[in-house]
Amino acid sequence: MPVKLKLSAAVHREGDWFVSWCPELDVASQGRTVEEALSNLREALELRLEGQDVDLPEEPFLLTTIEVEHAQAARPSRP
Repeated sequence: MPVKLKLSAAVHREGDWFVSWCPELDVASQGRTVEEALSNLREALELRLEGQDVDLPEEPFLLTTIEVEHAQAARPSRP
């Protein structure tokens, strides 16, 4: 009987595509929409886990955003 796992998924945009990534298993996929990218990631994860024992953390990763200050520093040009 299949066991349901709760895994993390991060999604970001790359051009016309959305890229989804699961940090616990380092598996990624993509799609034209967020929903498609997540659906494709789910399928890729199920294939990755099929018939294999995988060590997973007890809790999913905590994914969040943070703000940082960024001061652009001039880089010396190379000759």
